Amino acid sequence: MKKTSGYRDPASARKEAIKVQLELAKRIRLVPLKTEVRYVAGVDCAFTDSRTIAVAVLFRVPELVCVEERWVIEETGFPYIPGLLSFREGPAIVSAIKSLSVRPDVILFDGQGIAHPRSMGIATHTGILLDMPTVGCAKSRLVGEYEEPEDQRFAHTPLVYRGRVVGVVLRTKKGVLPVFVSPGHRITLEDSIRVVTLCAGRYRLPEPVRRADLLSKRLRRRFSGSG
Repeated sequence: MKKTSGYRDPASARKEAIKVQLELAKRIRLVPLKTEVRYVAGVDCAFTDSRTIAVAVLFRVPELVCVEERWVIEETGFPYIPGLLSFREGPAIVSAIKSLSVRPDVILFDGQGIAHPRSMGIATHTGILLDMPTVGCAKSRLVGEYEEPEDQRFAHTPLVYRGRVVGVVLRTKKGVLPVFVSPGHRITLEDSIRVVTLCAGRYRLPEPVRRADLLSKRLRRRFSGSG
């Protein structure tokens, strides 16, 4: 993860981090997947005092079976600044992904891909650094306009930002709020939709991300206040 200096000063950290994002944005590649998707990793982070807990949960698809769970704890090196979460969470997520025994074909994030003011959500940023296909599947919108999709499983509508389709608003389950899907890196929007629907189970969030979220919360309770 490319770092910035001046973490103790949020203003200077923000300014320098945005410069890094603008540089990395030039490297975004939205291209079709080259291989069959067999392994999808879901990632999530939790925080305890000065530490970041990053979780990577690996699923085999289309069976949607969890085959591995990994987690790491690292010192948090960047302040909380909206739009720059990749600098806070990214280093530990990279470590967690690298700890998996099987390299995932795609990584799912509870966050944004290119549906971001500078096209550099955490899925895009981390995908560029790992040079791996990534997808953002967020619970809330960061940018863009859309029409509400029909209340049917897998119904979706375009998410448009500054005249460009940057993602879709996808209903993973009838009767629940939709999620906001956007490609991160080395994947197209069409393939992103396919991966999310492939990983959709009984709940709103795709199973790899949902399981990563549950595990990160358990670990936060376990390690809060511990040495």
